[in-house]
Amino acid sequence: MEKANVLACIKKDIESHVGDRVTLKANGGRRKVFVDSGIIEKTYPSIFVIRLENDTHRKVTYSYSDVLTKTVQLVFSA
Repeated sequence: MEKANVLACIKKDIESHVGDRVTLKANGGRRKVFVDSGIIEKTYPSIFVIRLENDTHRKVTYSYSDVLTKTVQLVFSA
């Protein structure tokens, strides 16, 4: 039951930053780490969408559990 509460807190935190710039650090597997910046575009019940800045046509989606397991780390710009 606690895990659902943590996921709800993560979701609320990301929803409050929709439209904000974020630095994304994602684990690509096999010792590959992707670091990029983008804007949080939308949130859905189980995923959120980030539009990458250096490639305007590319969007990436991650689940809230990816943030919980630290597969994805987000740093919100001030």
